[in-house]
Amino acid sequence: METASLSAVSQINWEQWQPEQRATLLFVIRNGNMLLIHKKRGLGAGNINGPGGRLEKGETALACAIRETREELGIRALNVRECGQLHFQFRSGLSIHVTVFSASDCEGAPYETEEAIPHWVPVDKIPYDKMWQDDAYWLPVMLAGTPFKGYFIFDESRMVDHRVDVENGAWR
Repeated sequence: METASLSAVSQINWEQWQPEQRATLLFVIRNGNMLLIHKKRGLGAGNINGPGGRLEKGETALACAIRETREELGIRALNVRECGQLHFQFRSGLSIHVTVFSASDCEGAPYETEEAIPHWVPVDKIPYDKMWQDDAYWLPVMLAGTPFKGYFIFDESRMVDHRVDVENGAWR
């Protein structure tokens, strides 16, 4: 499929779409606060996000989310549960499938690493203006406890189109 001219989520047959990469995100949420990171390197460097990264060969999404959170913040996520799926198609051709998890607590105190600077943020003050554009569309759905699937087209770091499906229909 020619991806350079993609302008609508509806142009992709998501049932047959195959991502180049598989990755995870994990958000620790406790006492009304969410643990976020300022990403220091890699895709999305400079943005605020949750810890996560690419699956290693033979690794499950859950194991990856827990490992990446430990590597990026030095903590062990507790009571981890899957929340949703994200499908990203970039006009450059890059395609990524992300499994999103949340955790209700963690062991240890998060600390800065080569990859991330951690900070706790009240869930009602999430800095969407410093995050990837798609986060504002699916993160509130995750916080509401509703399973979701998100579909996004990006041109570099600019979102071109999106759709977020929830159990009982679409959320825009």
